[in-house]
Amino acid sequence: MKFSFKNDYSEGCHPNILRALSEHNEDQQAGYGEDQYSLQAKELIKVRMNSKASDIYFISGGTQANLIVISSVLRPYQCAVSASTGHILNNETGAIEATGHKVLSVETEDGKLKPSDITPVLESHRNRPHQVMPKLVYISNSTELGTIYDRGELEALSEFCKLHDLYLFMDGARLGHGLTAATSDLTLEDVARLTDVFYLGGTKNGALIGEAVVINNPLLQQDFAFNIKQKGALLAKGRLLGIQFLELMKGDLYFDLAKHANRQAMKIKNFLKERGVEFLSDTYTNQIFPILSNTLIERLSEDFEFYVWKKMDEHFSAIRLITSWNTADEAVIRFTEAIEHQMPEI
Repeated sequence: MKFSFKNDYSEGCHPNILRALSEHNEDQQAGYGEDQYSLQAKELIKVRMNSKASDIYFISGGTQANLIVISSVLRPYQCAVSASTGHILNNETGAIEATGHKVLSVETEDGKLKPSDITPVLESHRNRPHQVMPKLVYISNSTELGTIYDRGELEALSEFCKLHDLYLFMDGARLGHGLTAATSDLTLEDVARLTDVFYLGGTKNGALIGEAVVINNPLLQQDFAFNIKQKGALLAKGRLLGIQFLELMKGDLYFDLAKHANRQAMKIKNFLKERGVEFLSDTYTNQIFPILSNTLIERLSEDFEFYVWKKMDEHFSAIRLITSWNTADEAVIRFTEAIEHQMPEI
């Protein structure tokens, strides 16, 4: 059977979550996120962020979170700004555009946005009311290229957005991995302080399903629940999400799972670097993008699943390898041994 490095949600969920779901299965609870587990989980997240004034909502998936947040905070004539690699541009089937909001793309080498990237967008959209109005800056941490923001970068971006009356929204589908990367100096408290909205991804970090949307800007908190309901994302059995985040937020489980995924990816990265392999981007999260010969990629694909991310030339391509909260040492060893066996022949 092939081992998959395609994503970090091929497995079900962490055993603690499965046990908790079973243990509380017959408990009677209020619906629509008013159950005791959801309320307790929200309080734990607020304590961890040191942000009691933030509002938290549990939503089943990342695309839902992105389209609900963006469509709820933008007026019909306003738009979002994203790096060209952003998930809302490339992997959500035009979900944002389907809500009536344009997404303006910015080319970046590392998947991150800087104030200098956004300034030209603002300058080229001053012909009002004939052009859409940039209003929301969409970023992700970690990015689609596995890169991360440091504290200084996020502070500069936050200050820029406030200066230009823009909302800063962080896609946190892999926020756990971003915050626990070996090179990260950013904390969850920093993220809550510097963004208007972000979310903590559970789907890609040990949960069955679920993202925790955190609204820090008081102006965006009013009536947000109406948008969740209208978009069909308000679960009657909200306990399903609440129980999962309650387990993830107990102790350091959420961050421990992300650390494990990062460590496993770094084992493969370091192994490849020692053998002279170059990478599409320099990452310290659970996503790595080694550039390998097409012949080697073809042979590896016989035993492993992964995405061929970018064609570099006629002979080489970058692949994406992702490790998860449950990637075992055996899988890493199996992959590196396959590389070791094949490389001398190629």
